[in-house]
Amino acid sequence: MVYKNLLNGEIFTLFYNSLPKDDRSSPTLSQRPDNVLTLKKNDAATEYKYIFDAKYRINPAYEGKPYFERYRMPGPEEDDINTMHRYRDAIVYSEGQGKEYERSMFGAYVLFPYHDEERFQQHKFYKSVELINIGAFPFLPNSTSLMEKFLDEIIMDSPEKAYERTTRPRGTKEYYGNKLSGKNVLVGALSKRPQLEAALEHGFYHTPLRNITNHKVLTRLEYVALYQSIRLFGADEAGISWYGRVKDWKVVPRSAITAIPSSRGATDELYVVFEVFEWVKRERAIVPAGHGIYRILYTTDYMLNRAKEVSELRLETEEELRDWREKRRAGKVKVTLDREHLDLGSAVLGIGVTSSD
Repeated sequence: MVYKNLLNGEIFTLFYNSLPKDDRSSPTLSQRPDNVLTLKKNDAATEYKYIFDAKYRINPAYEGKPYFERYRMPGPEEDDINTMHRYRDAIVYSEGQGKEYERSMFGAYVLFPYHDEERFQQHKFYKSVELINIGAFPFLPNSTSLMEKFLDEIIMDSPEKAYERTTRPRGTKEYYGNKLSGKNVLVGALSKRPQLEAALEHGFYHTPLRNITNHKVLTRLEYVALYQSIRLFGADEAGISWYGRVKDWKVVPRSAITAIPSSRGATDELYVVFEVFEWVKRERAIVPAGHGIYRILYTTDYMLNRAKEVSELRLETEEELRDWREKRRAGKVKVTLDREHLDLGSAVLGIGVTSSD
């Protein structure tokens, strides 16, 4: 059964007594959970998959029994929880022959017959849902509120939040820290209107070498984007509309850049000239919205492709990125910095949701 989230257009699919096609081939034994819910989220290539397995039994936790000593209240059988661990570890996906297998289930949960939902919130197997994304939910005709609340949460989760719910391998935080630090885009401010015309006509962008304090970054840059300030271009044209993939770069004296004369006359000051394959115009500009770029800013192509306001290009840590995407799903996001110009600022002061106009 396929459903569409009317709030954001995302698709979710429910499989009964079967697995999604990509998960049916196991290198060991096939698995057959009762229900698998898959969520296809915007801005994510991964499908987020969750197992809900109905078990028609409950451990009553009689006093004096081991189950009572461990949990102090009725709940699902331990064997059923172990089955959820097995499902999540055994159902894997490979992109093709010879490719590595990856665990494709993000969570697995027992649905068991119990009526006291308020009491069950103190059970270890309910708390484990938040900790490792494996656990249990009471599920009777008049006892579905915990299940409904959880479904609402995972449907509205951002991709980062969905990924964070599952148990991640040791070292993941360091891996993503390195990934986010790989800034491969230079966003350069235009110093005058004719610079835009020359850049678009001749396929290049130039900036003084002194603006690039760390010359090693030149070898990592893959894209250049052009920032048009409100002062030079007015509110209607301001922002980032053009970007291009770097074909080559070189350091030359300003006098060698003849496509656009220097307002200070020919000089020997060194400039970096980035040649691009072609300039691409964004469908919608990244708007200033109270912030700007004074000289140059480094960011990632990931953020360049997703930002709506220039301040969002300043997000640098995994925590900031996760917070931003989580809040963007709830509405228009406003990133506040400690300075008007992103490249002169040093800190993100806050990420909030504003009302849509």
